[in-house]
Amino acid sequence: MRGTLIKNLSANTLQLIVNQLAGLVIFYVLSTGLDKNNFGQISLALALMMAIFNALSFGIDQISVRKLASGDDPKSILSIYLFHVLITGLTFYLLLFLGWFLFPSLSAYNVILFIGAGKLLYYFSTPFKQSAIGLERFKLLAYMSVISYLVRAIGLTLLAFLHQVTLTNTLIVFVSGDLLELIIGVCLFSLNMSYPIAIQWNKSRYSALIKESVHQFGVNVITSALARFDWIFIGLVLSAVKLAEYSFAYKVFELSTMPLLAVAPILIPWFTRLFKGGHQPDIEKLKFLARMEMVIAALTIVVINVCWSPLIDGITGGKYGAVNVTTIFILTLCIPLQYLNNFFWTINFAKGQLKMILHAFVITLIVNVIGDLILIPIFKNEGAAFAYLAGYIAQTGFYIYKNDIKELNKALYSCLICTAWACLSFWGVRLLFDNVWMAVGGAILLYFTGLVITTQVRPGIS
Repeated sequence: MRGTLIKNLSANTLQLIVNQLAGLVIFYVLSTGLDKNNFGQISLALALMMAIFNALSFGIDQISVRKLASGDDPKSILSIYLFHVLITGLTFYLLLFLGWFLFPSLSAYNVILFIGAGKLLYYFSTPFKQSAIGLERFKLLAYMSVISYLVRAIGLTLLAFLHQVTLTNTLIVFVSGDLLELIIGVCLFSLNMSYPIAIQWNKSRYSALIKESVHQFGVNVITSALARFDWIFIGLVLSAVKLAEYSFAYKVFELSTMPLLAVAPILIPWFTRLFKGGHQPDIEKLKFLARMEMVIAALTIVVINVCWSPLIDGITGGKYGAVNVTTIFILTLCIPLQYLNNFFWTINFAKGQLKMILHAFVITLIVNVIGDLILIPIFKNEGAAFAYLAGYIAQTGFYIYKNDIKELNKALYSCLICTAWACLSFWGVRLLFDNVWMAVGGAILLYFTGLVITTQVRPGIS
């Protein structure tokens, strides 16, 4: 079990490292090669399409992982899932394409149409990736998941060398990457699985899967809105330029959660087996896992905020650093809460408490949307970041209140202590060092010293 877990974690981490490095290249080329208006238009289109296609999955993506981890027939689940993505994806894109005849001269709609085509192809590839997760074939998942990022990174790098980073060329590269990921992903899946890929219509099984996914569908809709409502609202109410600034900070914030992205898919099948049949897991091991997640999450706060302004302004020619100092600070405060909420979400998901999870996300969405509507017109990007933080605080409070394994609630204390020491560390070094690298080293040293004092890190003790 331990060897398998480490092997899966290694494969998933390697895939994430490749994707994040490629993502950094893509992000850098676009943010420096395009003006803020075009960068903002692409960000708005990506926000809309990612939110919509995530919602179109109806929650079947996560339910499929859980059913496969529980030993259900993978051939049957894959065929139903494929039928679902084809029907919902093609129906949506047909409606999107018909909308072009209503707005033929709107340049932003053309961008949405191109990005939508790429995300449709990406959506078609999700059943194969989710099946790989549920069957714990993380090496196969790694191969299938890096293609689009690598194609986009290489393509945009070549365009940058040729000084041809235009909006049109960028859209062509994006769609090409998604198309190749679908084609190569299907081929890899076919070669590595012992059963054929088939699309079968089975009304009773499809209806049962949809019924089982109802609560997770609600969660998907809400998480889609939660993740991108602020982007869309900023783009519509403020400007594409302000969206470009906010999306830059938000993208770095997303990249900073790479350790969580590496661990989260592995925890789902692991926790599913752990809680299967109502078994009581080892609480001390779960508490240790939660505490270590808080240590890693808060360390991210230290590094990002110490490096932010000198590093980002240096690599973007002063476009996105100083203007986002407050925004990125508020967003990074969400990171420990993301880890903590994912920890409780995984436990409840493994136990089948989907209705409770839905309630958690409803509360989060309500707080976030109300915050956006009130704060963005007044405080602009900083208001969006604070509304996002408020939503996560509300979700954490709900999980703590509803959690029936009360000993695990102590993870909240670790979250608060680690976050407080992270803030003290990077604020303190600003008074001591001008050199950014000395500041980073000093802040990390101060951070871990504080954690040892408060016993969050216990050398030689788990």
